[in-house]
Amino acid sequence: MYVTDSKRLTLAGAKKMMDTATRKAEKAGHAISIAIVDGGGHPVLVQRMDGGRFHTVHSSTTKAVCAASNKRPTTAQGAAGQALDTLHALGLALAAGADRWTAMEGGYPILFDGECVGGIGVSGGTWEFDDEAAREAVGSIGARYSLEQK
Repeated sequence: MYVTDSKRLTLAGAKKMMDTATRKAEKAGHAISIAIVDGGGHPVLVQRMDGGRFHTVHSSTTKAVCAASNKRPTTAQGAAGQALDTLHALGLALAAGADRWTAMEGGYPILFDGECVGGIGVSGGTWEFDDEAAREAVGSIGARYSLEQK
């Protein structure tokens, strides 16, 4: 077989995730940036809330791209899931490209039936907040963020 059917993230799905993360941030008093990319790492939606720091746009986009590329949440682990010390985490970011890989929490893949249709990245709150907001946004459209997730 030379072709296969594939799923794609819709704009409506991206907007629903964006709204979920934005509402959570407003309620918590955080001014965050949110980036949602498709399965190839291309932007679908990018938003910086009023008062959000400009560098968070790049951070959220990198988190989204990294999560989609690796098909797993962004953490201080390498591509094979191995623990990384600071030197190796920085080395991996330099080797992959500073806009393609990060060890910062807050990025999640968007999975449907085991297929990665995109990624979301949240930046501007605490690491814990960014992580929780991204995870909740993925869940808001009925997607999974981990192949092991039930």
